[in-house]
Amino acid sequence: MTCHCCNGEAKKFAKFKNKNRIVQRYRCVRCAKTFSETQPLDGLRVDFDKAVQVVHLLCEGMGIRAIERFIGLNRRTVLNILETAGQKAVAFQEVKVYGVAAAVVQADEINSFVYSKQRNTPENEVERGDQYTFLSVDRRSKLIINSLVGKRTRENAEQFLTELKRRMEDRPFQLTTDNWHIYSGYTGAVQAVFGKNVNYATETKYFARPAEFLPRKLIAIKRKRQIGEPDMTAATICHAERTNLSVRTFTRRFTRCTIGYSKTLENHKHAVALFVWHFNFCRIHSAHGRTPAQECGLVSKGFTIQELLGFTI
Repeated sequence: MTCHCCNGEAKKFAKFKNKNRIVQRYRCVRCAKTFSETQPLDGLRVDFDKAVQVVHLLCEGMGIRAIERFIGLNRRTVLNILETAGQKAVAFQEVKVYGVAAAVVQADEINSFVYSKQRNTPENEVERGDQYTFLSVDRRSKLIINSLVGKRTRENAEQFLTELKRRMEDRPFQLTTDNWHIYSGYTGAVQAVFGKNVNYATETKYFARPAEFLPRKLIAIKRKRQIGEPDMTAATICHAERTNLSVRTFTRRFTRCTIGYSKTLENHKHAVALFVWHFNFCRIHSAHGRTPAQECGLVSKGFTIQELLGFTI
């Protein structure tokens, strides 16, 4: 038997009874982790098929306690599966998403909160209150190139753009964002990260809200060249905003006006990482009938949740 974490030799350790059957446990002589043949997830004592079912339900927008009632696992076990899947999703993206040949990229942020609303959170608290998920999207393939979860600050904006630059092919491409002052301008984060090696434009949308809880009405759009010679007919963030809708639809923590919000920032990040992986490599996109990673040329086939959970970090 080989350890799933470090590929070291594993020896028989103990047996326990599970659903009227005896399960043999193994212990790795190198890293000392224990596991069984039917439980290959980093130290989690849960059947692999049930873990796959949990991840599938998480990716379809079901909440933690709903999964607890539906599957019959304790919510702490569900959160442990989320943590393991989120870590593997980050590592998987790190291996697969690089050298992206996207001609037009859109970037946007989606708002959520952790533990408490910002008005009920101390100003110096960085892991609670309002948290923003930064997403960059390839306009053609709909691939989410990279993401970042944190406060809406200059530091996080530069970190997000630096990661985007690292994952792209080393050639100029077109970038469009909203007109957030941290991005744009001569001292903006885009200028600081890309310099002149990008064609950058901004789009500002003006809305009128007739009444609270009613849909906003779009009354004007203003697009502006910022760096280089961007194609202004493609200078929009509509595709990134549509991806934001998918985030809110398929990740329970982003559903507005419910109690399904994240209680810890760490679990919030795991949920985002899992969504991004599933959206890129597993979900068939209606725009082209393939996964975004396939359409972008990063992989030749779609992946399954079983393959994610079997991925070795």
